[in-house]
Amino acid sequence: LVPLVVAALGFALFLRYGLIQNTPIGLACEAGEESLTCTVRLAAILLFVRGWFCWTALAAASIQLWRPNLVTFGIGLVSAAFGLVLYNTRVSALAVAVLVLSLARARPEAR
Repeated sequence: LVPLVVAALGFALFLRYGLIQNTPIGLACEAGEESLTCTVRLAAILLFVRGWFCWTALAAASIQLWRPNLVTFGIGLVSAAFGLVLYNTRVSALAVAVLVLSLARARPEAR
């Protein structure tokens, strides 16, 4: 999971500082340029404005707390990384706290 989370964190940092906060790209996209860069930038902006990253992280963390699973843990970590970098910090931080809390569960007895 560590390489996956590091890759997600790197991509989120690229989105934030390379596309969203990059002034020349922002001005070109606002002027009406139609390119893949502007489409990705717009999609990332729409996703974090609507809070998809943070609510996905919180939902996955809640499922992880209820029924621990490696897949939900990974989804929670990746979406929390995106949420923490892309302006959804409060709910994403809560999701990280719930993920950490899910690690404190007692292991089921072996039969």
